[in-house]
Amino acid sequence: MIGETLQSSQEAELAALIMKTLNLETAADAIDPQAPLYGEGLGLDSIDILEIALAVSQTYGVKLRADDENNTAIFQSLRRLNQEIQSRRAV
Repeated sequence: MIGETLQSSQEAELAALIMKTLNLETAADAIDPQAPLYGEGLGLDSIDILEIALAVSQTYGVKLRADDENNTAIFQSLRRLNQEIQSRRAV
């Protein structure tokens, strides 16, 4: 089982995609998979989330909609976002 603050290989891949998409200087492996993405965690805003959603769609073929009522939960953390992507890919 993955430790709470250790990234799985899928989370590491997603973290690298986020860093590349947003041109962030933080190392992808430095992202705590449980830390919030929005607001106080990585400090992302709504525009950043839209850019990530587009990159996820292009990379994983998973559509994340701006009007999804579950977006707050989906983008809660790197781990939660990865879980959502993997569950939608499995369908």
